[in-house]
Amino acid sequence: MFVEKVLRGTTTVGFVTRDFVVLAADKRASSGIYVAHRNVKKIEIIDDRTAMTIAGLVADAQILANYLRTENKLYQIRTGRRMSLRAMGSLLALILNESKYLPYIVQLLLGGIDVDNKPRLYQINIFGDLTEEKYVATGSGSPVAIGVLESNYSEDLDLDKALAIAKEAVFSAIKRDVFTGEGVDVVVITRSGIKSFYYPLT
Repeated sequence: MFVEKVLRGTTTVGFVTRDFVVLAADKRASSGIYVAHRNVKKIEIIDDRTAMTIAGLVADAQILANYLRTENKLYQIRTGRRMSLRAMGSLLALILNESKYLPYIVQLLLGGIDVDNKPRLYQINIFGDLTEEKYVATGSGSPVAIGVLESNYSEDLDLDKALAIAKEAVFSAIKRDVFTGEGVDVVVITRSGIKSFYYPLT
């Protein structure tokens, strides 16, 4: 019951096109019915081609993001190449699975341009389940956001349309979910790097 309550308070979305990955999240941090903060960063940059969204306890997610950054950097130093997205996702999944009796209370989306130069997106839940997705939404607003993605998603989206869909998905959740709010952060990961966008709630 505690885990369900903690994981409720946010909305994050992600989807993959032929050329890039889009991750988006709202800005509100909630504690029960209390709005704890109105300007929270829920997308962590892992490296210049990888990012991760956060749903759940921010401190837990930040620990995992810092750990993943460190392991990825060490892997690059030792081997001369980046860790694959599947390897990153598997590492996070292993940590979450091993910690199920004293869990990290998080649900994560990990996306980016993989070592084979293809865009990929993985979902990792609190118990360490790892699945590759074309589009996905997490958090309390996900039932609303996933409907927007299902209605509009295509692998052939251009950047402007992809940004509009990401915004609409999270803004739709903001309208219907009290735990989601304030504005939308969007990160687009291309073969050239990462671009960040912010859309305030008007």
